[in-house]
Amino acid sequence: GIMTAPRSSIIFLLAASLRSGTSFVPYHASTFCRSMSVTRSFPALSAIVDEVSDEMKAAMKAKDTTTLGTIRLIRSAFANAAIDLETEKLSDDQAQTVLRKMAKMRQESIDMYSKGGAEDRADAERAELAVIERWLPQLADEDQTRAWVKEAIEVAGADNVGKVMGALMKAHKAELDGKLAQRVVKEELAK
Repeated sequence: GIMTAPRSSIIFLLAASLRSGTSFVPYHASTFCRSMSVTRSFPALSAIVDEVSDEMKAAMKAKDTTTLGTIRLIRSAFANAAIDLETEKLSDDQAQTVLRKMAKMRQESIDMYSKGGAEDRADAERAELAVIERWLPQLADEDQTRAWVKEAIEVAGADNVGKVMGALMKAHKAELDGKLAQRVVKEELAK
C-alpha cells in the first residue's frame, strides 16, 4: 500500500493549492481526488487579481519594495475576502470593494498622520495609496457628483439625507466618494 495522510491534511493541501492558484497537489492528494471522483479545476482569476499578481512579479524584478509590500498586503486582503465570501476567486467587483476599503484606511491614516505632524508616515501611506489606486476606477469629481445628487433628489423626491444617499449609492456606488457625496447632498438639501 501507499501511505496516506489524514483526510484533514489532504483537504488543507487542496484548499491551499486552490487559494494560491498553483497546480501543486501531492501524490496522495491527487490519488484521493481520483478515488473520490473529484476533478481538480483551477479557475482563471479575475482580471484585477491577475493584474495584481503580474505587478507583484514586476515589482520583485525591479526591487521596488514599496510596491511589492503594498501588493503583498493587497493579495493577503484578497485571500481573506475570498475565505470570508466562501469563494475560490474574487470577481472584479469584489476585488474593487476590498481595494476601496484599503484605500479608505490609507486615506484616514494620511489625514491622521498629517494632523499629528508625522509627514514621513503620511508619505508612506500616500505611496501605498497610489499603488492601491492603480486598480480602482477614478471617482466622480464634485461637478459630476452634484449632478447625480440633483438627479437623486428628483428621483427619490426626498428631503432626507439618508433617502437621497440611498438612491445615489444604488445608482453610482462604484463611482462615488462617499464623503464628498454626503457633503454635496447636505448642501443641495439646504437650498
